[in-house]
Amino acid sequence: MITSIDIRNLGVIAEAHADFGPGLTVVTGETGAGKTMVLSSLLLLLGGRADAALVRQGAARLDVDGVFEVDERTAERAEEAGGVVEDGELIVGRTVPARGRSRARLGGRPVPASAIAGIVGSMVTIHGQSDQIRLTSQNAQREALDRFGGEPHQDLVARYREAFHAAVAAKKRLDAALADRDGREEEIEDLAAATARIASLGLAVGEEEELARESARLTNVQDLRAHCEAAQGALRGGDSVPGAIDLARQALAELDGAGRYDESVVEMGQRLQSQILEVEALADDVAAYSRALEPDPAALARVHERRAAIKDALRGRAGDIEGLLAWNEAALERLEELSSPDSDPEALERALAAAQERVLELGGRLSEQRRRLADSLSAQVDEELRALSMPDASLSIALTPSKPTSHGLETIGFLLRPHPSAPPRPLGSGASGGELSRVMLALELILGRDGSSSTFVFDEIDAGIGGQTATEVGARLARLAENHQVIVVTHLAQVAAFASHHLVIAKEDGTTSVRVVTGADREAELTRMMGGDPHSPTARRNAIEVLGSAVSQSQG
Repeated sequence: MITSIDIRNLGVIAEAHADFGPGLTVVTGETGAGKTMVLSSLLLLLGGRADAALVRQGAARLDVDGVFEVDERTAERAEEAGGVVEDGELIVGRTVPARGRSRARLGGRPVPASAIAGIVGSMVTIHGQSDQIRLTSQNAQREALDRFGGEPHQDLVARYREAFHAAVAAKKRLDAALADRDGREEEIEDLAAATARIASLGLAVGEEEELARESARLTNVQDLRAHCEAAQGALRGGDSVPGAIDLARQALAELDGAGRYDESVVEMGQRLQSQILEVEALADDVAAYSRALEPDPAALARVHERRAAIKDALRGRAGDIEGLLAWNEAALERLEELSSPDSDPEALERALAAAQERVLELGGRLSEQRRRLADSLSAQVDEELRALSMPDASLSIALTPSKPTSHGLETIGFLLRPHPSAPPRPLGSGASGGELSRVMLALELILGRDGSSSTFVFDEIDAGIGGQTATEVGARLARLAENHQVIVVTHLAQVAAFASHHLVIAKEDGTTSVRVVTGADREAELTRMMGGDPHSPTARRNAIEVLGSAVSQSQG
């Protein structure tokens, strides 16, 4: 609900603050004081269109700030948009300059006005003389009729919507299959050939590096042999040229000689002896490797062939064997998908036919239930309208067959017949603002208990009525306020008397103020609204009587 609002430079209001509580709040005041401006400010806070004409004459801009109590889900959405919610309270603001672009704020963060509408717009429902926001669009009327059916009906709506989306998906799959029938067969052939080729290769991760090393060895046999023979010569020596082993043995002899004089040198000689043995073993290995080196053109050809086959398999698919194996897994999955009977056009046609039949079956049941609900809702609204001084008015709900949509097999429209001689017309057309507000009140009393809106606002719902009818309107507003916050702009004391909170908008010396009235002040305001002298004891007694009657009805 909305807890407070601050207004600066909006229409006739220079500056005003208003607090709203739960239950029924009425806003009263003399004509021209600025009551409608309060509603204009609410519209701005809900993301409504910014109109520079609303800026107070002579002011550079208007500002409106409102504090909303929000539930956990709304708080989460506000925080996702970057706003701050403290203790369940969300501050929303709009600034409209006399010239230039308007600005919106959500929880202290600048946001587009559409963000405000999306987050807090659904919290407040306004039924105004010029702004009948709720239940005038076909979508809202369809949703209202479906809500009237309760959970079992809502379950059928959900099942129909699921069936419709399934049929749409089946149609898309069929269209794709038919549009690319030839391409599908070609893709199957290409994938089958590629995966078969990869399977035949028996690839192993790291094989490329091993083949590269083998190719280098087989290609450079002569160079390998030359290097190994040179190494052998360096180790063994030859032709009067001592090798490393000979030189090491000479060093060992010298160390043995030194060891006769210093025992510490003996350990060095032992170490050298061990190294000589290791080098001799190494020289033998080099010699054996060198003798084994023989050109093998056939082996080299096999290596080249293998490398070429791997390169061909990689082309256009991956950069290495590991990537190619991953591609092969995906290709096998795609091949299985394409080869599945479910992807066959004929199978898809059968699936689509079954899905469409399901849509028509559930849609027919949904239409039948909606017709029953429409009759029941119309009858209940008509009963409420008779008590609201519209005895000749009637509401009908038209279900016009249409092609299947996600919403059903028909369009839904609420039609109002103001009197028997008038033709039914779409809700919102052909009725006065006051009449339409009463129709909306009747609908909200019947439909508004679902909690979809936490706050209802009615602007001059009592236009053109009085007496007992006004009392009936007030009683019904109080009934709606049992479960919702309700704010009403009214001229009638019979309506205002039912309020749990009473705000008076007064204009003095060109300045508009908002104040809460209670006790004697409220009695005085009710007296003024009844056309009496606030200072007259008789007029006061009449006001008190109206107030007492309202309290009695509310408690009863």
